[in-house]
Amino acid sequence: MGFMAERAANRMGTRQRYRTASRMQRRRSWMENKMGMRQDFDRKEEEEPAEAAAPSPTSAAPEPGYMAELERLAQLRDQGIVSEEEFEAKKKQLLGI
Repeated sequence: MGFMAERAANRMGTRQRYRTASRMQRRRSWMENKMGMRQDFDRKEEEEPAEAAAPSPTSAAPEPGYMAELERLAQLRDQGIVSEEEFEAKKKQLLGI
């Protein structure tokens, strides 16, 4: 195969790989839309103004970020995914003890 033919074949191969990747991305986006995976993010944004409009009187101050992390770790510990020692070590790290 000559030099020009090799370059043309390389360009054609590159173009075909790009088209295949684009087609796969479009298909993935279509499935996400169909399954509602993308709508979850839209719903969250719509719900936030409603929550901001009516703040609950019980939680005047926002919860610190480490509290959510500790709750998540406690759930993992209860499920048996994280051992008690790992949980305690991470808790000390989060609390700065």
